[in-house]
Amino acid sequence: MKKKLLAVTLAAAMAASMTACGSSSTDGGEGTAAGGVSITVFNSKIEVQAQFEEMAKEYSEATGVNVEVYYSNDTVAAHLATKYSSNDPYTLSMVDAKDVYTLAEDHAADMTGEKWVENTNYAISVGGKVVGFPVCVEARGLIYNADAIEGITGEKFNPEDYATLDAFQGLLEKLAAGGMENPTGIMKEDWSLAGHFLSEVYEMQEDVDGFISALHAGTADLANNAKWNGKMDYFDTMMKYNYAADSAIAAEREVSEQKLAEGEIAFMFGGNWDWSMINAYDHSDNMGIMPVPENTSDGTNKKLVGGGSKYFFIDSSENTSDEQRQAAKDFLNWLVFDQAGNSFLTEKCALVPAYSNIAAAGLDPLSVSVKSYADAGNLIDNYNYLPDDHFSLCGAAFQKYLAGQTDRAGLASEIENYWSSTTPVEH
Repeated sequence: MKKKLLAVTLAAAMAASMTACGSSSTDGGEGTAAGGVSITVFNSKIEVQAQFEEMAKEYSEATGVNVEVYYSNDTVAAHLATKYSSNDPYTLSMVDAKDVYTLAEDHAADMTGEKWVENTNYAISVGGKVVGFPVCVEARGLIYNADAIEGITGEKFNPEDYATLDAFQGLLEKLAAGGMENPTGIMKEDWSLAGHFLSEVYEMQEDVDGFISALHAGTADLANNAKWNGKMDYFDTMMKYNYAADSAIAAEREVSEQKLAEGEIAFMFGGNWDWSMINAYDHSDNMGIMPVPENTSDGTNKKLVGGGSKYFFIDSSENTSDEQRQAAKDFLNWLVFDQAGNSFLTEKCALVPAYSNIAAAGLDPLSVSVKSYADAGNLIDNYNYLPDDHFSLCGAAFQKYLAGQTDRAGLASEIENYWSSTTPVEH
């Protein structure tokens, strides 16, 4: 009933605010497209595909602009390349920052004059032009279920008390002794292992670009790198207490999310995007995200990694009409400046807004954590320039480690071999 009521409310709000769409401008744009225009939207964020499909129907009914949303399991670059080669590009594409940098020069329209640019610190510019519209702020770290922890320890859980791996290991031992034999879960997906966790090894280096360059040149000694070993010490601890230790590579994400939501396990590495799955279960609201515990004095164990996440760009080719581009701009301005658009982002999609004008009172527990770290300046920037095959190739190597088919030195060697045989993304 709650979801149905929200959908009705959202549709009504859109209808009220967009009635004059065909003849007047919204607060955020220079003008609006007439009804009857059709635009296509590519969504690379599976967690919100259902929400986007529902929104598209309601937005189309309210505005007269036909919106169709598509998702693909293929690599974003490969999928979009197929669309370009067939002269059938999406009007709007939601991609990672690295994809914007790769594709913008040939495929992205200039959005420099849009009003929303003034309301965010995360817009992407290429060649002096604003080409990337930040959809949200996301961050990653160690998700915890405080109720599950407190139910065993009998003490209030304060994440900052477990910033070091030594302290964290002590807590896991206490949980195991108290009846939660396996208090951790690990996602096996390549995007989680290589795209998110391994990336932190790069992102927390003192000179990130210098470190990547050294990896490419074959001069980086990953096996003796302090950050690599600190992160891997944490990962080994998570593996030791993993509920699916006997079949780690077969563990389904949905099962892990459910166990975390319902308190069967207490910890799992992830990001605030995971709430869209946690929310489907009988979850605790006393949850949050903390930095990955590590025995270090460099301060990185007191920060999450994150920033602008997922970006829209508008197709600049002759296959997209100026009217379609205007309709796309109208849609983006609706997200930023219309109450219904704001509600779609923060309430239906559970996203932390990337815009200063959007209130975030209704955020979920994980997003509240992210916003608190962001507001305090405690986010380490994402590294947005990973090659397209980093997820799949380094992810496969990491999966071998998770399955016990290689050791730490072997994994380090595979990652070094990957970087020495690839070309870093120019930026």
